[in-house]
Amino acid sequence: MKRFLMLFFSLILICFLILWIGPYEILIVLETANWMLILLALITHIIAIGLRAIRWGFIINKNRDFKSNFIVKIIGLFAGNLSPLKSAGEPVTALAGNKINDIEISEGLSAALTERFFDLGVIGIFLIAAIFLIPQIRFLSIIGAFITLGMVVFIYAINWRENVSIKIYQKLHPWLKKLPLKKKFIDVLYYKIIYGLKGMVKYTSSFTNFKNMSVLVILSISCWLIESVRLLIIFYAFKLEISLITVIIILLLANFIGVVSALPGGIGSFEISMTGLFVLFRVPGNLAGSIVLIDRFISFWIVNLLGLIFTSFYAHDLLEDIKKYVLDAQSG
Repeated sequence: MKRFLMLFFSLILICFLILWIGPYEILIVLETANWMLILLALITHIIAIGLRAIRWGFIINKNRDFKSNFIVKIIGLFAGNLSPLKSAGEPVTALAGNKINDIEISEGLSAALTERFFDLGVIGIFLIAAIFLIPQIRFLSIIGAFITLGMVVFIYAINWRENVSIKIYQKLHPWLKKLPLKKKFIDVLYYKIIYGLKGMVKYTSSFTNFKNMSVLVILSISCWLIESVRLLIIFYAFKLEISLITVIIILLLANFIGVVSALPGGIGSFEISMTGLFVLFRVPGNLAGSIVLIDRFISFWIVNLLGLIFTSFYAHDLLEDIKKYVLDAQSG
């Protein structure tokens, strides 16, 4: 029931945004759009996902299998988009990697957490820069940077420090005993998770060196820059000019707000926060809302459609895994 209430609340937020802008105003603005540039924005976003697929292949040492890597990334993004805090992204990416890339689940979790580590690191660095460069959003940038870098430290502890990751799980394990599960199942689960954590940290450690980390920094920054260019192109499609650095910071802040809102995929919170931030930078409300809705259609809904298709076609049983990791998590 809880998951449906959360989804319902998200849709209410979207409706509120549309009503605030005015449906008629949105239609008028859309008539002025350069749809060739919007198509270019879509292509740009596909390129950004392709770059993430290259990064995934680099981490799991399967650089030449771009098709499989791309499919795994789409499926992972799809699962993350449907879950609060994007929490299902890493587990489902690992499961998809196990089924499609033929890697161990512990290796997949290591790779997925490594990706999240660098993505959050990039967001944190840009938000720190925003504290000094963009006074209009200094307060939000401080909060965002503090929480984001805290998450970076937490992922580092889990993915790079075996003793710490095991201790964290051992602190959480007693809570599982309070669930209506058989003791034998809980005991088996304990040893499986401990074994998985050891394998995950072992793979991360074997991959970690200066050369690999440098490549991941470059790829991660490039991913976010290309996604920011996508949004900038949509601005140009509506004959508006805005600086790339402003677009980068607002995109990262809106992503941060969408994640911490704990709504599935940040639906509603992402759109309202990004629209509000653009209005703060003196973009007219009807244009800001329309740009956000178009960008969200490209970066969120089309990816979800591709994720559903790829999951159904390449790994049909993953749909049950996504339900397990996404829907059950929301109903808990």
